Formats: sequence, structure tokens, C-alpha cells
Amino acid sequence: MKEFLSLGISKELANKLEEQMILTPTPVQEKAIPLLLQSKDVLVQAKTGTGKTLSYLLPMMQKIDSQQQTLQALILTPTRELAIQVTDELKKLQISETEPSVLSIYGGQDLDKQIKRLSRGVQIAVATPGRLLDHMRRETIDLSTVSNIVIDEADQMFQFGFLEEVEHIIEQTGGGKQIGLFSATLSKDIRKLAKRHMTSPETVQIRDQASMVEEIEHFVIEVSDREKLGALCKTVDEVRPFLGIIFCRTIRKVSKLYGDLKSRGYLVGELHGDLSQSKRENVMKQFRTAKLQLLVATDVASRGIDVEGITHVFNYDVPEDVEGYIHRIGRTGRAGETGVAYTLAAPKDKDLMRDIEQGIQYEIPRKTVQVNPADFDRHPTGEETTSNKDSMSAKERREDKIEKNIKRQQRYKGGHTSPKPAQGKRGRNR
Repeated sequence: MKEFLSLGISKELANKLEEQMILTPTPVQEKAIPLLLQSKDVLVQAKTGTGKTLSYLLPMMQKIDSQQQTLQALILTPTRELAIQVTDELKKLQISETEPSVLSIYGGQDLDKQIKRLSRGVQIAVATPGRLLDHMRRETIDLSTVSNIVIDEADQMFQFGFLEEVEHIIEQTGGGKQIGLFSATLSKDIRKLAKRHMTSPETVQIRDQASMVEEIEHFVIEVSDREKLGALCKTVDEVRPFLGIIFCRTIRKVSKLYGDLKSRGYLVGELHGDLSQSKRENVMKQFRTAKLQLLVATDVASRGIDVEGITHVFNYDVPEDVEGYIHRIGRTGRAGETGVAYTLAAPKDKDLMRDIEQGIQYEIPRKTVQVNPADFDRHPTGEETTSNKDSMSAKERREDKIEKNIKRQQRYKGGHTSPKPAQGKRGRNR
């Protein structure tokens, strides 16, 4: 319950959740609820089963003015089944049977009964477009007082051909309204509607591990440590990323690789914990505006990076576990765009790669890159040949500890199940 309270949910609603044994918010709820409570327009990409319904119902319920018996909130759904389901969830959150007042409006119901119920005053309506438009033509519903609109399963709504109807409905509502679009995908139609009717919408994207793995192309480049720099440069030159992130395990490696790439003329920046806040912000600004093509980063420093247009991820160092791999590749392939992940694996990384492939249940294709090490020689110093732990700075050791704590918490929350045996290549030939 405390976790919902920390998101801004009232104690009354949190108690209602506790009665249903809903104690911990899901990722989509953690991200969407605070934005909706701040009355911001939101675009939410999340599949069914992620808790998205509660992510808009809770803020909506909390913002209803109980003293006003006018229609204040409207939820549009593509099907009567979903309208019934959403209405049932709403009723579970009601403080009493009539507070707030809720009505589902869909075809197949007695129209006269709906008209009588609307005449008595309804604060939240859950409706399908067809029946709602019927009431609008009969002037039995007034949308001018609506200040909060949610369009659920928006992609399915527009596949059914309801785009024009939805736009007409939005246009009949009051000014200064808040709009939430919830969808499994963010299609062109959804983005067009957002551009026409939403005000500076915030985007929330929640992807499950299986879909993320399937939506991104994966390659392993098998090289020796001495060939890594050359293989990376050749791959970057070949694939020409619009924006790419290169992951290293330690601050020292990030700085070394950043210098190597910069000296070879790449538009590159570095991101790690030893940078001041102003430098970090400046680097991210340049990366977001594509003044930098590549960003070399540690795992901890990159947490929270949400930049549109990242086309490629390069694992210069193999992640230590499957959670690390998922975290890294999740930076690309967003909002329906394509993404590619390359992992440079040395012979010593064989066991790590096997564990990652078992964890994501996918055998990653191998790719060969011909490199003449003499052209990219990086004679290691004595420090670089020592063990990772011995060569870590105090700052790096702190980052390593933070990373392990984050992973421990993820396991505690049940975010990762134990690995399953790797399967053969799936889907299209990559």
C-alpha cells in the first residue's frame, strides 16, 4: 500500500487496492500514474496484462469532483467486452455504490435504460464509439463537461476503423482536457491523433522481455581481446548507426575506448559516474540532438536513458548476466522502430554468452569481422592485464555495488525467471 501512496494515490483508493490484495504497482503504473495525476497528456505503450487499466483508473477516480454530478471522465474502448471489464474494475474502486457514479455505454443494451440513467447524472462513462455517437446524435449525452479522456486499446480501435469517430468525439469535449492513449503499439494513426489533439504528451513504453528480444536483431561477433577495437570500428563503419550506445563494464574502459574512437574521428561522447552533472547533461543533450553519433557508457550511468532514435547497441564488454543484456538492448528498437544489438565476445566470454542465450531462449547468430590487429593495436598496460576487481577505482566499485543491488531487487520482485534451455533460431533469418 505504501508504494501506491508514494505515487500520489489517496489512502482511500490504496485501501481499496489492499482489499483486492494489490499491494505493489507494476512498471506501467509506476510511470503513468504520477504523470496522469499531474494532468499531463500521456501516450502509453503496454500490452494487456501489464496493469495498464489501473494505471489510468486510479488517477481518474482521484480527480473526480464528487460535488459535481456532470460527466467529467470518458473512457473509450473498441469492444463491449472491454467496456464491461473496465466498468467492473471501476466499480471495485468505488467508495460507495454511487460514488463516483459510473455507466457503461455500448450496443446491445436497452437504449432507453441508458438514456434514463444518463438523465440522473453520470460522472464517469465507459463507452464504445458507435453507441456513444448514437447518444450524441440524440442529444442524450453532453460531452462539453468532460475534462479527462482515455482511449484504451487505441491500436485495436483504429484497426476497426474508428479513427474519424474518435476524433469527432474528442472535438465535442471541453477545452483544456487531459487525454491518455493506451495501446500495445504506437502506430502512425495513434501518433497522428496525438499530434492533432494532445498537448506535449509524455510517452511511457513498457515492453516485456520476450517481445523485446523478438523485436531486436542480435549478433555475436567472436573476436580476441586484441581484435575488439578493430571489430567495433569496422562494424560501426559498415552499419552506420544513426545513434548508437557502446557499453563497457568499467569507467576506465569507457574513457579508454572513448579516447580511441575520438582519435579516429568518430562523433563520440562518454557517460560515466566520474563526470560532473553539468558534463553529463551536456553529453546527453548532444546525443539527443544527434551532434554525437556514439555514446560510450557504463551500465549504471546509462540507467534512465530514454532517447528516441537509438538504432544500435554495441556490447564492447559482454554483460555479466541476462538482466544486464536485457537492460542494454532495451535502449534500442523503441516505438516500433527497428533495433540491432552487437556483442563482441572473446573466447573467455563463452560461458557468459551461453547463460545469456539460455536466459533469453534464443541462439544468437554469429558474425565474422575480418580485422588486422596491427591496424588497431592497443598494447595493454600492466594495469589492464590485472583482474577487473583490482583495476577498479573506488567510484567503479561503488557503481558495481549499485548495479548488483539493482539486480538483486529485480530478482526479489520476480522480474526474471530462471533460465530455460536455449532454442534454435526463431522467426525470420537474421
